[in-house]
Amino acid sequence: MLTQSQIEQNQRNGYYVARGLFSPEETARYRAHFMALREGQEHPGDFVGVPIQRILGDSLKTGDHLFDDKPDPLKQYPRMIHMHRWDEVSLKWLIEQRLNEVLTALMGKEPFAVQTMLYFKPPGARGQALHQDQYYLKVQPGTSMAAWMALDDCDEENGCMQVVPGSHNWDVLCTIPADTTQSFTDVTVPLPEGVKPAPIIMKAGDVLFFNGQLVHGSFANTSPDRFRRALIGHYIVGDARKVAQFYHPALHMDGSPVELDVSEGGGSCGVWVEQNGKRVIEMQGVSNARAEDHE
Repeated sequence: MLTQSQIEQNQRNGYYVARGLFSPEETARYRAHFMALREGQEHPGDFVGVPIQRILGDSLKTGDHLFDDKPDPLKQYPRMIHMHRWDEVSLKWLIEQRLNEVLTALMGKEPFAVQTMLYFKPPGARGQALHQDQYYLKVQPGTSMAAWMALDDCDEENGCMQVVPGSHNWDVLCTIPADTTQSFTDVTVPLPEGVKPAPIIMKAGDVLFFNGQLVHGSFANTSPDRFRRALIGHYIVGDARKVAQFYHPALHMDGSPVELDVSEGGGSCGVWVEQNGKRVIEMQGVSNARAEDHE
């Protein structure tokens, strides 16, 4: 069970790291399982990222290479998504009791489960630009929470998660173009001057839980030989009545289906403006999210 101090830390920062929630032996089995699924097989929703674009003078280069002589590692290790819909191991992990206990403590009520993802992030792979999950899930009312399990030790060299503490209190931000030489997605969110993301250093078997409004992402894997694999579940508050179509069907934490309505597309989003000498978010835009593009 979580302590009151840990719950308050999550409320203050927007995230909580459950250290050693899964044993080294369990984590090794998950690594082996998903590497076996990935080997030479295609699965529904495989995603290698948007084309890499780099401006050289007035010319725009696109294609499968990070640079002229370096192939994109994600071509060999595409991200997998919604594995729980066809893989029993993924389904059992998504509704695992240890995850449920932490999620329920942090959210105040047992959640609904809506998504699984597996990011392989091999050496040299791009990261993912900063974003907010709620931009894609469009939970109503309330928001989502992610359980991001490290399958490898994660640090800044191999592209650990980066978060902006306290940003879970922000409204959903409108996106701007991202640098696709560094990010496999093509949109990001702007940060006010002086605000920077902080790295979350994790050991294999640790699980990072974070709020759906929290700004987060990751940088490139600059390690010469280390993967940064992560198994991810997305959950929504147990009071929710709507979620984006991409996340249907939602599940109770016993695996049974939940009847929810579909959130309308094109929800509102905010931009940074100056007001009385401070940077604040003003709601004035309309989001145009692709539901599957987030970590």
